[in-house]
Amino acid sequence: MTTWSQNRTLWGDLLGGLTAGIVALPLALAFGVASGAGALAGLYGAIAVGCLAAIFGGTPAQVSGPTGPMTVVAATILTDIGSPAALFLAVALAGVLQIVMGRLKLGSYIRYIPYPVISGFMTGIGVIILLLQLPPLLGHAAPNQPLKVLLGLGGYLSAVNGSALALGLGTLAVVYGLPRLLPQVPATLVALVAGTVVAKIWAIPVATIGPIPSGWPTLYLPPADLGLWSKILLPAVTLAMLGAIDSLLTSLVTDQLTKESHDSNRELFGQGLGNIVAGLIGGLPGAGATMRSVVNVRSGGRTRVSGFVHSMVLLAVLVFLGPFAADIPLAVLAGILVSVGLGVLDLKGLAHARFVPREDAFVMLLVLGLTVFVDLIQAVAAGLLVASILLFRRIEENSAHSLVPLTALLGGHSDEGLCVARLKGTATFADARAMNQLMTACPQGAMGLIVDMTEVPFMDQSGAYALEAAFGDLQAKGVTVVLVGPNEQPGALLRRTGIVPDLVPESRVVPDLGTAVLIFGAMDRPILERLIDLDGSSGPDP
Repeated sequence: MTTWSQNRTLWGDLLGGLTAGIVALPLALAFGVASGAGALAGLYGAIAVGCLAAIFGGTPAQVSGPTGPMTVVAATILTDIGSPAALFLAVALAGVLQIVMGRLKLGSYIRYIPYPVISGFMTGIGVIILLLQLPPLLGHAAPNQPLKVLLGLGGYLSAVNGSALALGLGTLAVVYGLPRLLPQVPATLVALVAGTVVAKIWAIPVATIGPIPSGWPTLYLPPADLGLWSKILLPAVTLAMLGAIDSLLTSLVTDQLTKESHDSNRELFGQGLGNIVAGLIGGLPGAGATMRSVVNVRSGGRTRVSGFVHSMVLLAVLVFLGPFAADIPLAVLAGILVSVGLGVLDLKGLAHARFVPREDAFVMLLVLGLTVFVDLIQAVAAGLLVASILLFRRIEENSAHSLVPLTALLGGHSDEGLCVARLKGTATFADARAMNQLMTACPQGAMGLIVDMTEVPFMDQSGAYALEAAFGDLQAKGVTVVLVGPNEQPGALLRRTGIVPDLVPESRVVPDLGTAVLIFGAMDRPILERLIDLDGSSGPDP
């Protein structure tokens, strides 16, 4: 039984890897051409990242290789710096950074990036892909910036190459139509082969990939040029972060399909190792590829063998089918990439932009616009900054902290001029100002302020300093402050920062509300009994 199960798994891995490799072939070639580094760079990246991420990564059934977002960043680096060696150095450095991220166990923090930032960024990447593929789809040379495409749109439309447009549209028709008829057949590969054969047989005058070099790849060793290192540092950080996000989001999708759980930090290690080797041999950067991973799993792939087989399929193509790849029309690759760009667009997020909170829609559109027309790094940085500020404002506006006279808690009994500040939830920089204003709102002439901290599990430095400022103001007004039940972490922080005992002596840090009231003088038993009921404690012995 075990042998049969193992054989079935191995057969599924072989079939899944073969299918994923076939699907990955046209994408690797297309991404290589789109990046400006050449089709060979796309294949090298797919082989290196696909193989090493499969062996050393943390998502066994995941297939990795060049992706649309990573290709856009690679094309930007090549455009801005103008040196293939600089691009490949950035790819290798990004791999090193990903390994460091994995060793520091940062993989689990990727999930804290707000959805509007991811949505705007991915949609922006999709728009960039679509804009950059429009010229080759119409039979023109592709510029390297989306803005240049928009500025030259009139010229492209006035001189359309009908043959190129027909090939591109035919490719799109096969990519989207064939799965409806034959869902098990790899539509992108069929579109690639059909478009190439048609162009070759009928001698259609369109631009092609051109000769692909054969032999072993060139080794790109890191240079000692400090100026070059300074230029590629930020782009490498962008590649590392984007690759991590792309891969770990794909890992979540793969988990849902396989009903397993991936290891985020090990996945970063595998991706980083793959990108290091890809950079050293002149390959494009890669990441976990959602479509190829889904194809692998649905075809039976379950273990690391499938990702390895996928890479070996591409290696075989590189060794034996290079002459065929040279005749692939650029318009056919453009059609394939248009389908990729459409797939990257977050259509769900765009459709819901009218219904989600306006702040979320603003962040998404801001990141989208900056991604397309300014810079990828600045887009993500600005999105995270604005999203964080808006989040902190929401926390402050919806703070659960409250200030009430003790009379209100006791149903009208005399409270001897006492106020109770009831803090609920974390006390952090997000609501520090609200806490400070809450405390200092204690009425003039009040005898004291009781600060109930029994429901504060965590306090950061800003929260502690907000209390310090408020306690100092209250002390200057002659208002006595008593702390009730600070938990372990907030209590330790207040003591380490000197707030206790410098502003609030240890004798005024008490376990319950009843004991706090007793500090201000004796009270009747009925009042103390009501306090016992309020805070759920056993209360003091009256």
